[in-house]
Amino acid sequence: MRRCATASSVSIHPWHVYATAFGMAIVQTFHHPARAAMVADAVPASQLTNAIGLTSIMFNVARSTGPALAGFLIAALGTASCYAVQVGFYLLAIACTLRLRPAPGTATSGIGHAAPVASFGQSIIEGWTFSWRNEAVRAGLLIMMGASLFIVPFTTLLPVFARDLLGVGATGQGALLTAMGLGALCSAVLLASFGDRLPRGLLMLAGVTAYGLSVVAFATSASFRLSLGLMGLVGLAHVSSHALVQTVVQTHSPSAFRGRTMAIFHMSAVVMTLGSTLVGMLAALVGARWAVAAMGATGALLIVAIGVALPRTRMIR
Repeated sequence: MRRCATASSVSIHPWHVYATAFGMAIVQTFHHPARAAMVADAVPASQLTNAIGLTSIMFNVARSTGPALAGFLIAALGTASCYAVQVGFYLLAIACTLRLRPAPGTATSGIGHAAPVASFGQSIIEGWTFSWRNEAVRAGLLIMMGASLFIVPFTTLLPVFARDLLGVGATGQGALLTAMGLGALCSAVLLASFGDRLPRGLLMLAGVTAYGLSVVAFATSASFRLSLGLMGLVGLAHVSSHALVQTVVQTHSPSAFRGRTMAIFHMSAVVMTLGSTLVGMLAALVGARWAVAAMGATGALLIVAIGVALPRTRMIR
């Protein structure tokens, strides 16, 4: 609502945009962990993997189609109307959220112990302590942080690949993102087929390793058609492994700690920012192709090292 009111004002200044972005960042700090933790309360434990996978797919679809829809609305109705439509969707989401009720047989009990009432600072310390002492949660968070630092930031250099290395420009970049989105959609079938049949620990290790290797293959490709296929594999591996890691973290966190473990999980966005800086600096030294390939290979090797150092990770259910 605040954004709509700002956009509808007579005079819009840069500080309005900065203040709005700052306010959104503060809200998202609380919103994302709470929303992720609610998934375990909304579905039975046996369907948690598929529910998280569907959530990840919808997020990626919205991220791919949202900017295009916003551009169409701005061109047709203007910026203020675009913000008004967005506020309307937020109100609809709030109404749907208020109707959510815990489903029978949910994963809210988790594995472990409940946390006593504590102060704000002590609550944060307890969340970090639990996340480190619980082997399954620790492994999941380490895998997520490693992927966010070395593998995920390759998208920062995607415009360079489209314009300079593949020579397809903005249109080709859109096609690459579309292929990645299609791969993300296909991950739903993969999760439904294998998400609960094989150990989740083994699947998330294999998935993130495949993610890193797919990024390496994409970086070394000189063919646009081959790159499209590889981006499909990247999207498939990214969303499926992300959903599996999140499922492991949520399943092995009792309800008293789930919000805090998911807050740590979403700190991967900060780590990804550091990774984007790192891949950009590396690209300036050795070029975008070798920078992305080196980062992806390092990420894949790191995940293999985690699997070797924490052998019980492979058997996590």
